[in-house]
Amino acid sequence: MKLFTVMAILFISTSASAADMTIEMLNKDADGNKMVFSEEIARVDIGDIITWIPTTKGHNVEMISSPNDMKLKSKNGKEVKISFDKAGIYYYWCTPHKGMGMIGLVVVGNDTSNIDQIAKAKAMGKSKKKLKKLLAEL
Repeated sequence: MKLFTVMAILFISTSASAADMTIEMLNKDADGNKMVFSEEIARVDIGDIITWIPTTKGHNVEMISSPNDMKLKSKNGKEVKISFDKAGIYYYWCTPHKGMGMIGLVVVGNDTSNIDQIAKAKAMGKSKKKLKKLLAEL
């Protein structure tokens, strides 16, 4: 009985410590904005998992700058999951639509200490203005 109780407590504490979030890659959102992620600024804790789901085949996720120099470029039209193990801001875009401003940020652990690194990261087209706007919202 003691073993069962210990196992149950471990299971409950493990499953309660990490959360999952889903972000859709959209051609158009409910407000009519084109080429966007459903969450432009996602806030998660260390250990949380984000799943990006393409709603059409032409979208992907490419990590541009992060506190741990994460290398990631998913295939177009494929779902991707990331578990975040380091606090800070993560900046990503949809490779085919980066010039149209299809970018997003993940803030892990409420830590914005690498904001200067993100502000200096590459951005092109509409992404330049949008990155400044998103960083100002942090």
